[in-house]
Amino acid sequence: MVTAIQNTQVLLLAAVLLVACLAKLTMRERTAGAPDHVHGVPVPAGLARLSALRRSRGMTVGLGIGEGMLGLALLVTSHLSVRLATTVAFAAATWVVGELRVHRPDAGCGCFGALSAKKVDRRSVLRAMLFTCAAVVSLGAPHAGVEVLRDVHTQVGLMFAVEVALFLALSPELAELAGRHRLPRAVPCERRRSPMPETYARLYDSSAWTDHENAIKSAVPLDVWREGCWRFVAFPGRVRERDVEIVFAVSTSERDRAVRSVVVASEVVASEVAASEVVASEVVASEVAAPVQPNLVSEGR
Repeated sequence: MVTAIQNTQVLLLAAVLLVACLAKLTMRERTAGAPDHVHGVPVPAGLARLSALRRSRGMTVGLGIGEGMLGLALLVTSHLSVRLATTVAFAAATWVVGELRVHRPDAGCGCFGALSAKKVDRRSVLRAMLFTCAAVVSLGAPHAGVEVLRDVHTQVGLMFAVEVALFLALSPELAELAGRHRLPRAVPCERRRSPMPETYARLYDSSAWTDHENAIKSAVPLDVWREGCWRFVAFPGRVRERDVEIVFAVSTSERDRAVRSVVVASEVVASEVAASEVVASEVVASEVAAPVQPNLVSEGR
């Protein structure tokens, strides 16, 4: 039983080191830097230099290569020096994560490269401590990782699955990884930028344009305006010997290519415009004719 536990820790540590190496080498950290103040308190110069060094690409690549070499060494050899180096590495990582948790929690630990950009929390510290404990337990493991894989016992497989599940539960990097592969949210059609060439292309390819194309007198629209998810384009037209306006409503959504149309008699449009002008002139006249009420202020009150 004890041997199975020790051999399981060798597999777990090798897997974690190789995954950390792959993440550091393949995923670049985003450009946003850590702030110089935490809750209004200046960050100590030593911690600021440590964070800047940790965020440098050269340092990330170097750490990734070192972790990859340790992971491969755990798989191919059972030499005590490899186990001791792994234990020291995880102990140092635990110390760094603890210091970041206390003095600079918003800087991110960088344990898995760009995936560890979120602030250091208790889960990160607990995970590092558990890995250090696993490294200590692995010191007495009699076999290398490859030898354990060649003859995997049921106990080793079950313990490895449980430890991996615990590791995943303590890893905030999963949310970051899922966010990187998530499709970006579509911009609402009300706020989406829809250039005029796109509108005309949708309009000319629509059945609504085909139905009214022969009735349009000019390719130059009379008016173009936008309301919400629709852009309206009005053209002069002639239907049954009457002048009309043919108004097309073109969707500004990225995927919806709907185009609707309506035919409006020019007399109706002209009467509506004239009525609106009359109402506007009457409002202006009433405002001018209304006497100005003096603002009386009694003194001494």
